Amino acid sequence: MAATFFLAPRLFAAQATAPRAGGELVFAVGETPPSYDGHRETTFAMLHPVAPHYSTLLSFDPQSYPKIVGDVAESWSVSKDGLTYTFKIRKGIKFHDGSDLTSKDVKATYEKIIFPPQGVASARKASYAVVDKIETPDIFTIVFYLKHPSASFLANLASPWNFIYKGDILAKEPRWYEKNIMGTGPFTYVEYVAGSHWVGKKNPNYFMKDRPYLDGYKAIFIRDTAPRVAAIRSGQALIEFRSFSPAGRDDIVKALGDKVVVQESPWICNLAVTINNEKKPFNDPRVRRALSLAIDRWEASKALSQISLMKFVGGLFRPRSQFATPEAELTKLAGFGKNIAAARKEARRLLKEAGVPEGFSFTLKNRNVKEPYEATGVFVIDQWRQIGLNVTHMPQEGGPYFNDFRQGNFDTGIDFNCDFMDEPDLQLLKFLSSDKSPLNYARYKDSVLDGLYEKQSRATNPNERLKFLRQFEKRALDEQAYWFHVLWWQRIIPHWAKVKGWKITPSHYLNQELRDVWLAE
Repeated sequence: MAATFFLAPRLFAAQATAPRAGGELVFAVGETPPSYDGHRETTFAMLHPVAPHYSTLLSFDPQSYPKIVGDVAESWSVSKDGLTYTFKIRKGIKFHDGSDLTSKDVKATYEKIIFPPQGVASARKASYAVVDKIETPDIFTIVFYLKHPSASFLANLASPWNFIYKGDILAKEPRWYEKNIMGTGPFTYVEYVAGSHWVGKKNPNYFMKDRPYLDGYKAIFIRDTAPRVAAIRSGQALIEFRSFSPAGRDDIVKALGDKVVVQESPWICNLAVTINNEKKPFNDPRVRRALSLAIDRWEASKALSQISLMKFVGGLFRPRSQFATPEAELTKLAGFGKNIAAARKEARRLLKEAGVPEGFSFTLKNRNVKEPYEATGVFVIDQWRQIGLNVTHMPQEGGPYFNDFRQGNFDTGIDFNCDFMDEPDLQLLKFLSSDKSPLNYARYKDSVLDGLYEKQSRATNPNERLKFLRQFEKRALDEQAYWFHVLWWQRIIPHWAKVKGWKITPSHYLNQELRDVWLAE
């Protein structure tokens, strides 16, 4: 007997005053989108301006995260053996060109994500490896058949990146959405002036008849932190959805007083050092371990948390989450101990043993985003200098940065791992072999990690799953040190009090469709 779930469209949470229609929400974005394709990209710089144009199959209810609700899905059922997921699609949903959305469009969307054609990048292909096939019995029904049960499958279908695209367009040109916009979301596309702003306007045919409340929105691109703080302070923008540093928050609060509201949350996000395992001497695990051992993460937590988003010392999983490694175990991993003098002595020994000379030079590539990338890059380079390495810092624009990582055109780099929920199936994706996960910029293949990933994903017993997770973590961060975390983040959102209906979550990828947001007088 199948279990069936009926999913009403997400309802707006009760407010002290009734939502009012109208107005344009102006928000700041710290970087420009590399492309417009949610299936390809991994950056907030694309998601924040582009997400309001699209719908997804399921979504997380931001008013009661992590509750899953329907977006284009009206209901679903799951077979008793957990291998078949059947979704009913809402009738009457229209694309912005006036055509009807059907199950064929949802199927084409997920086939692009899960089984991408040659030459099409799919950042999350590996997270849907459990899917065997997809069928559409009728125009309002879509069925996913799994190879084995997966506890994270439903949550993965609520991914904010999985924009529903039009099947006819994908059939003609699978890469069309990299440079074009056409969805079923609450806002239609108006214009994008490169490096300046992005504009969307209210979709009068949106399937939720009383949404969106706003007449439109405008994303203004401001790369540097100080001008973004100034934009909020002056009212040029009312909010930035990613985060500000503690200093930025304090500056805005001091200037605006009770005109501003501050929302804060732990963040499913971290910065890490990625290493090109195909290049000498970085193909030697002794060298990679030395690079990790040199970094004093506990001191970094004290110093960087005062000037940036960087805050929590943690391994593969967000500190204080259900999967987090206890500190007593974490400190046994290379680079996570508290005796930095002993760690750096060992790092120098490993470098010498591996034949790396004193003063060895290489480059650390980084995103040209001051908060928190550049501060972290400067810190890491200083740590490496203390074990005799000479490192050049090279911040880059988003496009070249991502391209160099994808092409392997780097020695080392500051990378990130951000997700929309605490779930090992997501957090471990970047550590899978590079032929299985395009997110693995470290360019290695490890069948042991791949096998452990499969085991933890299938494990139904929580204790058994944790056993596999600890084995995975020790191999990835300690024994091989393929690439490694620096710190996890704290999310800080100061915004004008007139912005209503938006609630912070542990992910800056969620709650970005803006359909529930409204502006008070």
